[in-house]
Amino acid sequence: MTRSFPDDFLFGAATAAYQIEGAAFEDGRTASIWDAFARVPGAVVNADNGDIACGHYHRYRGDVALMKELGLQTYRFSTSWSRVRPDGGAVNAKGLDFYSRLVDELLGAGIVPWLTLHHWDMPQALEEQGGWTVRDIADRFTEYALSVHDALGDRVQHWTTMNEPWCSSFLSYTAGVHAPGRTSIRDGLLASHHLLLAHGQAVQALRARDADLDLGITLNLTVADPADADDPLDIAAARRIDGQFNRWFLDPLFLGEYPSDIVRDIRAVDPAAVSDWQDAVHDGDLAVISTPLDALGINYYHGELLSGHPQPGGEGDPHETPGQQRETASPFPSHEDIHWVERGLPRTDMGWEVQPDGLTRLLRRVADEYSGAVPLYVTENGVAYDDVVGSDGEVADAGRVAFLRDHVAATLDAIEQGVDVRGYFYWSLMDNYEWAWGYAKRFGIVRVDYETQRRTVKESGREYARIIAARAI
Repeated sequence: MTRSFPDDFLFGAATAAYQIEGAAFEDGRTASIWDAFARVPGAVVNADNGDIACGHYHRYRGDVALMKELGLQTYRFSTSWSRVRPDGGAVNAKGLDFYSRLVDELLGAGIVPWLTLHHWDMPQALEEQGGWTVRDIADRFTEYALSVHDALGDRVQHWTTMNEPWCSSFLSYTAGVHAPGRTSIRDGLLASHHLLLAHGQAVQALRARDADLDLGITLNLTVADPADADDPLDIAAARRIDGQFNRWFLDPLFLGEYPSDIVRDIRAVDPAAVSDWQDAVHDGDLAVISTPLDALGINYYHGELLSGHPQPGGEGDPHETPGQQRETASPFPSHEDIHWVERGLPRTDMGWEVQPDGLTRLLRRVADEYSGAVPLYVTENGVAYDDVVGSDGEVADAGRVAFLRDHVAATLDAIEQGVDVRGYFYWSLMDNYEWAWGYAKRFGIVRVDYETQRRTVKESGREYARIIAARAI
């Protein structure tokens, strides 16, 4: 049976500046924290860095033509803070000009630009002044946001402040596997608050400029289920992952408070870290953070089944990056009492389970418990597989085709169940520089030959084009 999408539903794809642009030190751009981190021995698989990435900075016109060929209605991209305000300092006109030309190219192709201000690439100079652990960074981010608006506000309607603050705080400042590579419970907590504060300040400042802007934030969320819904230890394990991964950001954004159970759990482990974090949460901060939104982006890749009991085979945290030495991406010193349960689902090249129904459940949960009348968008959803190029040069990526169809259908399931979901962005438009994995993992519906930078639309790209043309699955 063919099922159709609402007339106003948007189909798009997503990328991030550091992952595709390259031109790392051209036209005034200076080092971001990822430029620095990728040069730390052992930080990135195969010791790659994103100096070239996909060369999008010089190939954007051809890339936009590919988007048009695929029928994309909207394109989610990020601006590089290090390109717009190098070292966090004065505005770089050449950097802004690149994004102005990109936006014009998109509009000329009939594609709606969907702008993200921060996709993890803070200027390294600001990190050396304390980065996200210092309160002043919220003001610096707001200055940067307004600088981008100065150049693009007349043509860009949709603005996302932050992409995945969980990653920019706990993966980056506590786990140490993302830039800047710190390993501190205290620093992760401080970073999480200042990221949210910067978000709220930027929303207020942009809305003061133009009340008609569509303003939001994107969170990476999961579905945390207890292996046994009647087992207190399993329930506790799922509660902790849900609390630190989901509620730590959803609660302040929509309820104006941090989850007290997680604060209590962290205090039991590191009371000094919690004390410093509480001192950083000033009167009025949560009112700023919970400034009403026009949209909420949800990034979903997989769910997890959790137990408080040891598992045969020692199933590990699916968020871990092989080759990296870390204890946890949580503000707890270990997950010794939290265990990931194998349930026999197919796994991707990232080791993540394929669980489309989790996306439907997640969208329903967020709408029921948090977002209310705020429209939801699936701003990232995708899969990495080890694609094989055929003798004819084609990429027949059947696994990605199935993943795409199943998750687009899961999004439609949520819509048919009454959830106000207004768009789906596949991650990613093209194979790119996949952070700590370097070039080792391919998520794109367009293949990139990193030696020649040649682009080839994969079978998944053609399938997505068919879905978009039919507006049905």
